[in-house]
Amino acid sequence: MLTSMTTSFLKRLSANDEAAWFELWDTFGPVLRAQLTKWGRGRIGQETVRDLSQETLAALSNSIDRYDPTRGARFSTWLLAIAKHVLGDEMDRRMAQKRGGGKANAHLDESWMVSAATQGADEAYEAAIFRAKVEASIRAVERECDFTEFSIYRMRVFDGMSGKEVAAQVGVSEPTISRRLAKVRDLLRAALARTVATYSFTEEEYNEAERNGLVLNPNSTADKADDTLFDEAIGEIYHRQMELRQADQFDA
Repeated sequence: MLTSMTTSFLKRLSANDEAAWFELWDTFGPVLRAQLTKWGRGRIGQETVRDLSQETLAALSNSIDRYDPTRGARFSTWLLAIAKHVLGDEMDRRMAQKRGGGKANAHLDESWMVSAATQGADEAYEAAIFRAKVEASIRAVERECDFTEFSIYRMRVFDGMSGKEVAAQVGVSEPTISRRLAKVRDLLRAALARTVATYSFTEEEYNEAERNGLVLNPNSTADKADDTLFDEAIGEIYHRQMELRQADQFDA
């Protein structure tokens, strides 16, 4: 069952909304390029990898109308299967050129709409897709927040500074730091809920956040430890994503 947010996003893709396509490219492009590089095993250069990642997302956009949620495909599986098709088509084309002939592009059938297990989606790939969703949420909150408020969250959670250190650097009291930290955390929980709802096709995907230590709707009786665990998980994911971004830029 697709959420209204997912349906709205799919409609934007179907209508060739460039902003929606760029969201996909910016959010999941590095993950796709890492996967294509892994599959290529040195047979394709980074320029080709970047081209194929664009072709994957273009093919994804063009296949929207054929998506059938009853087939059980996750959003991550959808990306993976289309990327595999695009890479396979590229390798077939190269082989045909070596033989001196041409080869028409293969038709993308509905076989990619099946469960993740049949597409070879491993835990590392699924984790990378989830981290990309978290990073997209962080960027959304950064755009939404007051600069000082987000800087406080960045220093406390991403840079590992103490509340006392942040207070001294910003020039406010530690209680103020705690309040602003809580405000950004609440915004991040809401943004992550929206992102997960947008880029999820299955119930399993909707529940990924809590499986990764990110409780999006804590009970009013939840103690301080829940927020600490949330921040720790966000910080770890953020640093993993920055490593991926750096590697992606280095290979470009």
